[in-house]
Amino acid sequence: MKARRYLLGIAVCAVPLLLALLGPLFAGEPGPRAPSFMLGDGHWLGTDFVGRDVWQQVLHGGRPVVLTALAATALAYLVALPVGLISALTHRRWLEETLMRPLDVLLAVPSLLLILLVASVFTPGAAGLALLVALVNVPDAARIVRAAAAEAAARPAVEALRMQGETWWRTAVGYVGRSMLRTLAADAGIRLTGVLYLVATAAFLGVGVAPDAADWAVMVDRNRTGLFVQPWAVVVPALLIVALTMGSNLLFDAALEKRDLPRKKQEKERSS
Repeated sequence: MKARRYLLGIAVCAVPLLLALLGPLFAGEPGPRAPSFMLGDGHWLGTDFVGRDVWQQVLHGGRPVVLTALAATALAYLVALPVGLISALTHRRWLEETLMRPLDVLLAVPSLLLILLVASVFTPGAAGLALLVALVNVPDAARIVRAAAAEAAARPAVEALRMQGETWWRTAVGYVGRSMLRTLAADAGIRLTGVLYLVATAAFLGVGVAPDAADWAVMVDRNRTGLFVQPWAVVVPALLIVALTMGSNLLFDAALEKRDLPRKKQEKERSS
């Protein structure tokens, strides 16, 4: 059963991932532009709103979405992990308050609104968009890390490690960190989906990308006026974004699924 879920997750997200990472290598040089929203004439997915080949735009448009989402997720955890661990394991109340209270202020502001507010003052590129998306994900990620670390830190094993004179680093990473791996992995799967949504929505609204950029989210936005004339320019990139998010969640769910114990072992544990 677990192998089937792995295969299903891989099958769903393999196509968008391969197109995103390897697509630009096979896209080739752009050809001459044709009439807008045209089907046929050598364009097997038709043309977009300015007459460019849709298939070529699909090959170029996945890498910005995927790389920005992965970078934003990694940056969010890069900040959230040390903040959450220190807040959970410190015995200094003032330090915990100093670390967590500013994040609570950020958490109170809707993520997309904060991105749009910052984007109205500055003009972020792809790197700036990754930083903004990471920033709005840090408060929630840090609270989850802190909750998971606090639960692990309250166990007798941690107190025993402290009494043995183990260093803070070994206690935090060696025991507490390992104890919350499953929680963080589950959160990472959900968070990556949310980050993909934020990145795609921001690109849809023109934040971080040019209005005519080869980007799946931009393609959905700019080509929606010709949806009933040439639907492939909207349907294909939208399906690729959906497949990427669904496949990522299926893979994380399969990785976190515990193998069922044999019946005899279960009965033995119940009897004991």
